[in-house]
Amino acid sequence: MLYGIAAATAALLLAAVLAALLRVPALRLGILDRRRQRPLPALGGLAVVIVTCLVAWVGEWTRVAPLGQGVGRLLVAAAGVAALGLVADVWRLRARVLVAGTAVAAACVVPYDATGVPGGLLAVGWIVLAALAFKGLDHADGLAGTVGVVTAFGAAACAAAEVMDGLAVLLSVFAAALTGFLMHNWHPARVGMGACGSLFTGFLLASSVVFTRAGYAIGPSAAVVFCLGAVAAADTVLVVLARVVARRPLLRRGPDHLGHRLRGLGLTPQASVVLLGAGAFSAVLVGVLVHTGWTGGSAALWVAGGALFVVLALFRIPVRTARRPASTQVTGSLRVRNG
Repeated sequence: MLYGIAAATAALLLAAVLAALLRVPALRLGILDRRRQRPLPALGGLAVVIVTCLVAWVGEWTRVAPLGQGVGRLLVAAAGVAALGLVADVWRLRARVLVAGTAVAAACVVPYDATGVPGGLLAVGWIVLAALAFKGLDHADGLAGTVGVVTAFGAAACAAAEVMDGLAVLLSVFAAALTGFLMHNWHPARVGMGACGSLFTGFLLASSVVFTRAGYAIGPSAAVVFCLGAVAAADTVLVVLARVVARRPLLRRGPDHLGHRLRGLGLTPQASVVLLGAGAFSAVLVGVLVHTGWTGGSAALWVAGGALFVVLALFRIPVRTARRPASTQVTGSLRVRNG
């Protein structure tokens, strides 16, 4: 208990300091997220990854807070996905490369002995979709980090209920590191999460939920998994629906995410993030209650209905779809996408 508090505190402070320090080299090397209205250094997620892995390794090395069976492999795989995301932040990578790399990492961590092969394949698909969904959720200052913190605490509660103490501590440390990063990512952000941090966030959270639900029936597990990822899932469905109806490429970036449409209603960037964070908290709370048996799996239907209502309501909000001319900026030997 005391180690968990100390580890989380250290993770928060270290992430806050490291995110600030990495801002300067990101600017000098041109590692920028140009989806915002101004160029934004994109190495904040790297700070979260480094701090999470470092604090977790200290706990494992000292045996004060061992990660437990399979959790160390999960963290290594998540770090590998983060490294792939870092490459995507620095150089142009095709989406299929990110999907393939994430799928390979997911296939290495799923506990097939508990899920079975069919359930394991479904788990791999979910982990890949969750990682990419969080990457898409990183379209507004503070949004991916806020939803990530809320989800991490929910997943930690589920892990604690299963007496997976190592996983619960890891998720608490991760939530604290994200909070430290958010000190610099709240609007107006001074540093961004980037693909490195967003893919790591989605992968770690989705894999952790799969671990806690391994051995349970697929139906109730699907309810818990959906509740813990409801906001990211709603954002993905909204974007796909909008682009299919408009006959635009699915992988082309555009201002058609949840945050953009809430801004279209007149909400400030901060209010949009707070509202979506509150929605994530409500959905995650239902997921935790379902997992612990305090309520039945049918409660997830209310979350699904609410998410569907939000998607259909915001779908009617017009968005600006004009694209800026595609260009690239070369700083030294590094090329960065514009858009």
